[in-house]
Amino acid sequence: MRIVSQLRCSRLCVLYALITLVTAGFAQTAVPVNQAAAPVVTTVAASSDSKPILPAGDSAVRLGAGDLIEVSVYNVPELNTKLRVSTTGEINLPLVNYVHVAGLTLDEAEAVIERRLDRGGFVKSPHVQIFVQEYNSAGASVLGEVAKPGVYPVLGDQKLFSLISTAGGLTDRAGKSITVTHRDQPPVTVPISHNIEDHPESNITVLPGDIVTIRRADIIYVVGEVNRPSGFLMDSGHISVLQAIALAGGTNSTAKLNAARIVRKGPSGLIIVPVQLKKLMEAKISDLPMEADDILFVPTSARKLLQSRTAEAAVQMATAAGIVAIRP
Repeated sequence: MRIVSQLRCSRLCVLYALITLVTAGFAQTAVPVNQAAAPVVTTVAASSDSKPILPAGDSAVRLGAGDLIEVSVYNVPELNTKLRVSTTGEINLPLVNYVHVAGLTLDEAEAVIERRLDRGGFVKSPHVQIFVQEYNSAGASVLGEVAKPGVYPVLGDQKLFSLISTAGGLTDRAGKSITVTHRDQPPVTVPISHNIEDHPESNITVLPGDIVTIRRADIIYVVGEVNRPSGFLMDSGHISVLQAIALAGGTNSTAKLNAARIVRKGPSGLIIVPVQLKKLMEAKISDLPMEADDILFVPTSARKLLQSRTAEAAVQMATAAGIVAIRP
């Protein structure tokens, strides 16, 4: 009997020890819902055609109206929400209602929300994270002659050339200057070319809220008795009459050179500027500069046209006579 009692006691002691170990294990692994713990940070790689998503704590970012953000409270998924900052700079969160976040960094906005949750007794020692999905307030507008005009995020030390590259680069019609308009400051105009290395001093810093405008190059038009009537870009910012004629492939044999003229838009209407093209081509007078949207018109000479048609008719008659002559 004593042996049986000792065996029963030993089994009970072993069972009690196992229960104690299991209970202690659960006590160590269990985490209360309201207890703060260090979250696991996962790096999210943004795709090339999507806007970047930065983790909380980026001090370079300040929230503003129109930003689309995602607010999460660690271990309390019921409070996670995605919303856009209102025009007044506020967001409406569960339990805490309206919180003003415009002008705050992500760290500051997270701290404000944490205090509201803690002081209201909703979550004990909360840990809040904010992810920004669209930086509407921290972006710069790129307008004009770029492949993809739009609003692009400006984070950290953003340079002009990299912003233009993000917008797809310059188009073939881009002019030779770019205007950057800062908030409450006069616009800044810098020179640029398709080979951006030609003007490294133009790679200025772009700030959130800036408007970058790439103007279209000025165009002049050459029509009438020229080989290639067309419009031509003023790449260098200026072009003369003789240069325009050269771009158009020269004049035709039926052109009335001394009757050429420039049609120009003036403040009160169209202005006609006579051009003595024959003397220009003979270097007897100085070349004339053209202005943006000028139209250089080279008319047809009726006398030359008649002579040309007469000569063509004569050639056709001679060709027909020759053909008849060689017939047997």
